[in-house]
Formats: sequence, structure tokens, C-alpha cells
Amino acid sequence: MDLFESPDYYNIDDLLTEEHKLIRQSARDWVKRDVSPIIEEAAQQAKFPNSIIKGLSEIGAFGPYIPEEYGGAGLDQISYGLIMQEIERGDSGVRSTASVQSSLVMFPIFAYGTEAQKQKFLPKLAAGEMMGAFGLTEPDHGSNPGGMITNFKDNGDHYLLNGAKMWISNAPFADVAVVWAKNEEGRIHGLLVERGMEGFSTPETHNKWSLRASATGELIFNNVKVPKENLLPGRSGLGAPLSCLDSARYGIAWGVIGAAMDCYDTALRYAKERIQFDKPIAGFQLQQKKLAEMITKITKAQLLALRLGQLKNEGKATTAQISMAKRNNVEMAIKIAREARQVLGGMGITGDYSIMRHMMNLESVITYEGTHDIHLLITGLDITGIPAFK
Repeated sequence: MDLFESPDYYNIDDLLTEEHKLIRQSARDWVKRDVSPIIEEAAQQAKFPNSIIKGLSEIGAFGPYIPEEYGGAGLDQISYGLIMQEIERGDSGVRSTASVQSSLVMFPIFAYGTEAQKQKFLPKLAAGEMMGAFGLTEPDHGSNPGGMITNFKDNGDHYLLNGAKMWISNAPFADVAVVWAKNEEGRIHGLLVERGMEGFSTPETHNKWSLRASATGELIFNNVKVPKENLLPGRSGLGAPLSCLDSARYGIAWGVIGAAMDCYDTALRYAKERIQFDKPIAGFQLQQKKLAEMITKITKAQLLALRLGQLKNEGKATTAQISMAKRNNVEMAIKIAREARQVLGGMGITGDYSIMRHMMNLESVITYEGTHDIHLLITGLDITGIPAFK
């Protein structure tokens, strides 16, 4: 049974609206009912639970900030963050599915697409009737996406796309992929590549120790004919995909708080119940140190994410501010997962508890959407004006 109780040491709920709390509760109830009972088995079997797609749509997890006219929920950025927090409390892989759909597929179509593209794709993506993937990372170009070699040529009435992307969430079952590729002049553009286009394949990535309940794969393009109306015309250059990553990284900054909360709640509950030397281990100083540091780190991360959400709502959040929150909060979560595992001793490594699964998942989250080190250098560039990664 999912007994999770959310910690709120600084009464942060007082800063949320009633709508925020209702949206969060709806997502929390859904996770307890539909995710928690199945997620351990899904992770053990390394299978994405397709049954959750409808529920993700129903709680507004697909494009929560996309306007209602296109099928989205029309919510603010704090609502988006709270939904991601609750979903990742269930599992980082499930949150990845929602993040990709919202920030990396629906957002670029909404922000840079034509009206026809918006009408064709957004309502179905919001409803979960169509699932999307985002193709930027390549086998030889991760932290340096500008070096990509995936390219397309103008062939008169269509574009001819060649190349490959890897580490792509949702790839094995995606109906449409937002693919970033260079034109003949070397300029990066976004293309909407649809399932069934000849030469387009999506092999699944196996043998993962992390995000096991998430479907990961490649996007391979072998002379794929992409209709010209599938080009995203609103923006080109590397800034276009990076703006999508800003939105996704923002969601991660909230999401990992959920994973950390789950680990803390599990460790606290266990420490109160586990008797050693004739008393609960929660009564020993070293265990209290672990638990006290966990709640302190969670509280700081909550305040960081909330302020960032306010800035996002005002249109003032910078890429560097988002980088700082993503880096800080993921590091916070992974440290809490490791400490919580120690509180549980040997029981912490079993699938009877969520901690080891969270810990393994967070090893991916600390790398994807910009690695831990690159985000540090983004902050370094912002405060010194000198780029260290070029």
C-alpha cells in the first residue's frame, strides 16, 4: 500500500493557490492508485506500462500549460511543476514520458509550428492518442548538440532526412518525433517525422539499469522523405531545441523533489518502526542526522523550484537560473536516495521499497537534459561571462 505523506516543513502550501493544491492532489491520488501498485514490477521487467498513458492525460500531464484550444489544460508553470513532482514521486521514468510529451514535443509544435501543425498534432498529443519523442542527442554528440550530423536536403516537393539519434525517451512507441537536423547550409531546423514514413525506424535500447520502466530507443533516418509542411518554421538555430530543454529542465527541477520526498518519507517511516538495541533506530543520533539533513535539503529545493516557477509565470526565468535549479535539485535527490537506502539497511536494496529504483533512475536524470557538469559550467559562464565548454 502507498502510504506516502508529503513533507512541508516551511508551510510552502500557504504560498500555493487552492487550484494548485487541487491539481497536485489529483495527480497524487492518481499515482497512488494507478502507478504505485504496478511500478515495481514494470521496473523489474524493464517494461513501460502503457496502461498509464490515459491516466497521464486525464490529470493534465500532457501539455498542462498548452492553451485549452489546442487540447492542453491552460495551467500555469507552478501547476506544471507540481504535476511533475507528483509523477516523479511515483517514478522518474513515468515523469520522463510526460516531460517529453509536454516540453519537448508539444511545446515546440505550439511555439514554432504552423496553425495546421498545431491543429493536427496538439489535441491528439494532449489526449494521449498520439505519443511523441524528441530527437537531439546523437551517438557522438551529447553535450555538444551543435556538432550534430543528422541532416536534410531539399528534394523539391519534400526533404530527404538522414542520420540517427539515441537515448530517446518514448522512441519505441512514438507516433511523431520532433527531430533536429541541419539543412544544406548547416542551419538547425525542427522536422516532424511521423511513424510509418519509409526509412524511419525506432529500435529499443535494452540492458538499462536505470529508467527501466521507461521506453528508451534510437531514431534512425535512412533517406526518409519528410513533407515540406512538416518543417517547424517558427524558429531555427541551436536556440530552438535548447528552449525546449529549458522547459523540460524546469519540469525536472520540480520532479526530482518528488523522488526525494518519497525516499525521505520511506526512510522516516522505516526508522520509526525498525527496532534495534531495544528502541526505534529513529532515536539514534546518526539516523536523526540523516533524516534532518534530508528534510532540510528538500525544503531548500522546494523554495528554489517555487521561486523559479514564479519567474517562469512572469516570463523572467533565464536559462542559467533553470540550469541551477536542475543541477541543484537532482544532486539533492540523488544524495537523499543514497542516504535513505542506508537507513533501510539491506531492505533498501529490495523491490519491496522504492528507494533503490529511485536511486538508479536519478543516475540518468543527473545526466540527461544537460549533464551535472555542463550545468555547473552554464552557471560559471553566466557569472563570469567566459565560456569554459567551447
